[in-house]
Amino acid sequence: MASSEASTELLENGSIKKEMTRHGGRTAHNMSSSSLRKKSDLSLVSKVRVGFLRKFLVNLQEVLLGTKLSVLFLAVPLAIVAEYCSFGRAWVFGLSLLGLAPLAERISFLTEQIAFYTGPTVGGLLNATCGNATELIIAIFALIQHKVDVLKCSLLGSVLSNLLLVLGSSLFCGGIVNISKQQKFDRKQADVNSLLLFLGLSCHVLPLMFKLTGNTSAEATESATLALSRASCIIMLIAYIAYLVFQLWTHRQLFEAKDGEEEDDDVVTDETPAVGFWSAFVWLVVMTALVALLSEYVVATIEAASDSWGLSVSFISLILLPIVGNAAEHAGAIIFAFKNKLDISLGVALGSATQISMFVVPLTVIASWIMGIRMELGFNLLETSALALSILVTTITLQDGTSHYMKGLVLVLCYLVIGACFFVFRAPIRTVMLLKLLWSDVLTLLMNILGPPRLP
Repeated sequence: MASSEASTELLENGSIKKEMTRHGGRTAHNMSSSSLRKKSDLSLVSKVRVGFLRKFLVNLQEVLLGTKLSVLFLAVPLAIVAEYCSFGRAWVFGLSLLGLAPLAERISFLTEQIAFYTGPTVGGLLNATCGNATELIIAIFALIQHKVDVLKCSLLGSVLSNLLLVLGSSLFCGGIVNISKQQKFDRKQADVNSLLLFLGLSCHVLPLMFKLTGNTSAEATESATLALSRASCIIMLIAYIAYLVFQLWTHRQLFEAKDGEEEDDDVVTDETPAVGFWSAFVWLVVMTALVALLSEYVVATIEAASDSWGLSVSFISLILLPIVGNAAEHAGAIIFAFKNKLDISLGVALGSATQISMFVVPLTVIASWIMGIRMELGFNLLETSALALSILVTTITLQDGTSHYMKGLVLVLCYLVIGACFFVFRAPIRTVMLLKLLWSDVLTLLMNILGPPRLP
């Protein structure tokens, strides 16, 4: 009773129509992040007599303690202290990376809270803009610090992790848990995302091919490749705007999350907002500022972490940053795959990959153009090949509308192969030597077990 009274006080903009709250933009991203939320017990807070203080404590509890990742919030002040007390740069990088996980989940939560008041269309636009806010902010700081290689690797890693790791883990876990059932999903949404991913791939491949086959001088080829990249980015942004119109207006039913008939006890599916509009807006600004601060720390200390951990900068940017930064969204996708709700898992993985490929990547190239920084759209040959193979194997996996654990296992193994490739690629010398010694020890152990070869 006290909880409902406290929730009623939070409706700062008057009454909210039940129709809007029920259908207020419950996309796959919202459903995925809701799986990591927990219901707050407001019975103690509601006993506070001062109205303003009670409302503040309720908001504080809902925002900071309303997630299963709340313990990771401790990494945020620890990262700030480590930076200002001149602790090891690798510690600053690691703590900042951990702190980004709960902040990214809370941004998704606050975006959904605002959608309760603005309606499904504006809520969908907010989700389309803030859905990958962490990657976008990291990209902006990497661009400001002229670390174009880090920027490209982090964005490519986000696409690869969504297509192979997140989707593969979801299909594998869902197939194992529901091994006696035939898992099915709606192919319509997957087809649209696959088409956009192939369009984005062509915009990456063509500048690379143009550069490799250019018969003019190196300077003229570079200038023409840069112009082609910028033109391709404008086309990609036009395609993304058309995708938003398709998703939010003309064919919105294809992208709405299907909850199923039964409700899950461990997933918060409240039909009323947990915080008020202005409270959600202020908290969204605060969380975004914290993400910006930690992103600046991550970009500034990535080389120090590379030297300290013995890992290449490309491996950290391409593998570690996407995994830890989007851990909340990834975990939510796997949880819904456990419950045989593959449409939500696919919406998270493919939706995030499409948003990064068709919106974040071209937007950063346009931003670099405005800032006077030379940044082409194309990756190098190895990175482009990894992207092409990932999109191709994902499309083949989803072509029949059914799933089993073997499909997920193949996707995860493909991700491990790509990860091993970038682990060796541009690795520090001591890491390569360590791998050689390790391989030598393994061969020696096998020879001792098998014994000397027997001659006929």
